[in-house]
Amino acid sequence: MAFTWEPITFANLIFCIVIVILSYWTFKKIKNIAILYIGAAFGLFGLSHLAVLLGYESSATILIIARSLAYILVILALIKAAYRN
Repeated sequence: MAFTWEPITFANLIFCIVIVILSYWTFKKIKNIAILYIGAAFGLFGLSHLAVLLGYESSATILIIARSLAYILVILALIKAAYRN
């Protein structure tokens, strides 16, 4: 396992961290659970980017599972937001 520097992957990780933080702050302000789903999804995306940066890109199955769960969370967030009263 070796650290692999990929600037675009690092930038994606930073964006994911920012979105997670903003999602948490937004949730505290408006109390919409869909916002937490979005934050959790981007947390999973961020973990997959971190795994690639740390040299775990050979663990493709784990990365696919993490990203698939993130997509599911985004879909749930959109559904929750659509049916919010």
